[in-house]
Amino acid sequence: MSSVLGVSVGAGAVRVARPVAGNSAERAFDVQTVPVGDRPVEVLVADAVGAVLAADPQISATAIAYRDEQHARAVRAELARRQFTNYELVPDVITALEFLENSGELQGFGTVALYDLGASGLSVTVVDTGARQINISERTSDISGDYLDSLIREQQIASGRIAHPPDAAGLAELDALCRQAKEQLSANSAVALPSTEGLVLLSQENFEALIMLAVESSARMTRDVILRSEQPVQAVAVIGGCAQIPLVARVLRRWLGVPVIVAPGPDTIATRGAAMLARPVRQRSAPAPFPVALLPEDAAPAPAEAGTSWLSSSGSGEKFTRRREISVAGVAVGALVVVAAIGVSLGWGPQVLEHDSQSTDATTSAPATTTPAASAPATQVPVTTDATNESLAAPPPRWAPTTTEETTPAPGPNTITIIPGLPPVVVPTIPPLFPAPAP
Repeated sequence: MSSVLGVSVGAGAVRVARPVAGNSAERAFDVQTVPVGDRPVEVLVADAVGAVLAADPQISATAIAYRDEQHARAVRAELARRQFTNYELVPDVITALEFLENSGELQGFGTVALYDLGASGLSVTVVDTGARQINISERTSDISGDYLDSLIREQQIASGRIAHPPDAAGLAELDALCRQAKEQLSANSAVALPSTEGLVLLSQENFEALIMLAVESSARMTRDVILRSEQPVQAVAVIGGCAQIPLVARVLRRWLGVPVIVAPGPDTIATRGAAMLARPVRQRSAPAPFPVALLPEDAAPAPAEAGTSWLSSSGSGEKFTRRREISVAGVAVGALVVVAAIGVSLGWGPQVLEHDSQSTDATTSAPATTTPAASAPATQVPVTTDATNESLAAPPPRWAPTTTEETTPAPGPNTITIIPGLPPVVVPTIPPLFPAPAP
């Protein structure tokens, strides 16, 4: 008889779950936990899967619950390196929802918030249970199981009962002892754990006073996420290792005013849900692809299909160039049409639309204004666009100039104005509005 395997990937531990034979109706699972320690989590996942498959050849499918895309990518690369193919990666929110629905914990609730407080942080996710759709999800590391352990450690050292460890190994050992005390306080009113540095002694009342501010901060974050989701959340399901702390559920009820669900074994809910979702994957040539940005560095991009030739760089570049040429030409033609219309309305149509001898001279002599002064001949420089603009801005003076210096010849009836990016445009010289007075 075939079986399935569920795996969950956490920051502190990797858990594996298999349904107990003959107890499928009761949803009984054999769950084992492997601490992560100093090993990469993806290596630990591959080792655990390989060990279980070697011990039980009847396992026909494996589902792995992951927290984020970084975990999923690392696990997928390691499993591919070891040539494991009959598996499936599923977000841990979906696996937790699968277990809670099948166990009847969420019966009658359409939209719920999952409060997942684990070793490395807190995740709050608002989920539509009917559509299996995640509306909003946020994560913080400001509160975590490790942070609560550090609060216990510092309190024990400050009380004088525990000496500060001299090295990192002793500090890690004390942290593990404080984590054990935290877990025991979920069911006991007080704990006393001996260590090489002294006695870890803590009561439930002191522990709750120690972590109250952190738990209330997590409840405030949960409330804010629910408000931002703009969804009518009907209940909050608490999962993760720290969900076993009684204070967490009490504070959430007080802050949110909705039912708070704490299922038995909240630290293994995602693992058991993964086992429920495990299905045989047949004829799978490769794992399900991630988005392009999440592919491993050594993975080759998928070849383009015949119908997606528009994505090729050459075709798109050619079309863009042609569109730009057409748009520039359209702008030039439009400018000429506007100038011609103005000229026709003022009675200068024939002069605007044809080039006379003086306009030809202005066109050919215009580049001479850009030559350096040292190489320019000593002849008179023709009138430029600036001079033409000045003549258009003000009428000619009503008196004759009395200076004996050589004056610049007056511009002709028409002058060509050169605008960068457009062809030369003939601009007529506006005659004076009033005749000059008699001398």
